[in-house]
Amino acid sequence: MSIIKTEHLSYVYGEGTPFRKVALDDINLEIDEGDLIGIIGHTGSGKSTLIQHFNGLLKATTGKVFVDGEELFQDKSRLRDIRFKVGLVFQYPEYQLFEDTVYKDISYGPKNMGLDESEIDRRVRETMRLVGLKEDLLQKSPFDLSGGQKRRVAIAGVMAMEPKVLILDEPTAGLDPHGRDRILGMIKEYHEEKKSTVMLVSHSMEDVANTVSKILVVNDSKIFMFDTPEKVFAKVRELDSMGLTVPQITRVFDRLKEAGIGFDDEVYSTGYAKKLVLRLLEEKKEK
Repeated sequence: MSIIKTEHLSYVYGEGTPFRKVALDDINLEIDEGDLIGIIGHTGSGKSTLIQHFNGLLKATTGKVFVDGEELFQDKSRLRDIRFKVGLVFQYPEYQLFEDTVYKDISYGPKNMGLDESEIDRRVRETMRLVGLKEDLLQKSPFDLSGGQKRRVAIAGVMAMEPKVLILDEPTAGLDPHGRDRILGMIKEYHEEKKSTVMLVSHSMEDVANTVSKILVVNDSKIFMFDTPEKVFAKVRELDSMGLTVPQITRVFDRLKEAGIGFDDEVYSTGYAKKLVLRLLEEKKEK
C-alpha cells in the first residue's frame, strides 16, 4: 500500500511574474509503506520542492498529493493531523534548537500533538535511545553538546512525534566521517525498528548506495528513475549527464568491465564489491 502518492503534481514558483520557474512538472509517484528511499538530484532539480509537498509545506499548483490515503488540502480541518504523519528534518536541523534543555527540545513536537505527560516522557526517552544518546544529557542545554550530538537531538525531536514517514534533507551535511557514519547507522536502525517509511535526501552517492533500498532520481523538475540502487547506478553515463556522480566503487567496476574483467552484477557499495571479488577468487581456485 502506498503511504505517499502524487497524481500529476506540478509546482510553479513566481507564477505570473518574469521569474516564473517550473519546479515540478507532472509528477506521478507512489511510495510504499515501510520503504527506505534515497532521493538524489542536482541542485535545482526539484527534489527539495518535492519533499515539501509531502507534508503540506507547499501546496501544488496543479495535481494532488495523498498521505496515508488522504488528499492534502481537501479538508483543511484534517490538514494538521495529516501533517503529523510526515516528519521533515531540514538540513542543519541543530540550528532550530531553542529550548533550555534537551528534554524540552525533544518533547516540543509531542506536546503540540496534545499527548499526555507520560506518553511524552516515553517518547523522549525512547528516541534518545534510538539516536544513541544517554539519558543523563536530557537536563543539559542542547547548546553545550557537540555538533553531532546537537544534530541527533534535533532529529530525535521529529522522531518523537512518531511519524509514519520520516524525511531527512542532507542529514550528514557538514559532519566528519565518524559523525556521518553514526547518523546513517542511526537512520538504518530507526527504519529497521519502527518499520516506518524513511526518505533520505543526499548529494552523497556513497551514503545513498550504502543505506537505502530504492532511489528516486529527480532531474529538471521530473522523475528520471525510481528503482533499486543496482539499476539506478547502472545508468552511469545518464547520471553523469545530469551532473550526478555514481559511487566511486561503481566507477572502478565500470572501468574493469571496459578492460574485459566483467561482473554480471552492478556494483554500488564496497561491501557488495568485496563479496563479488571473493566469489571470483573462489571460482578461480576451484578451476
